[in-house]
Amino acid sequence: MKTKTLIELITLSSSIYVLARDTHLLEKLNEYSEKGKDNLNKMMSDSKLDENGNEIEFVDQIINKTNELKEQLNEKIEELVVQFYKKINVTHTDELKALNIKLEKLESSVALLEARLNKLEA
Repeated sequence: MKTKTLIELITLSSSIYVLARDTHLLEKLNEYSEKGKDNLNKMMSDSKLDENGNEIEFVDQIINKTNELKEQLNEKIEELVVQFYKKINVTHTDELKALNIKLEKLESSVALLEARLNKLEA
């Protein structure tokens, strides 16, 4: 009997936890939707004019804003890619410098060995 009661209590507490978590999620969603609704209402109330002085429709405003955001995103991606390639280039440059130094040391070693070989032959 105690085991059954304990299992029921655990089940009940986990159900309460899930409900509380879902309630918190719904509250967050409600908060975000209110913010979005406020932003949409603000955007709807702002009248923007085009080059000819005509009022731009809401859909056109959304399209213009989307294009602006797309351009900003492309600029940010380009900046990040440039930074990434600079880091890669620095790595490759450092590796090339190290390999050149190693090659110079090997060439000097070969020249020294050739000199020793020539001395032994003479």
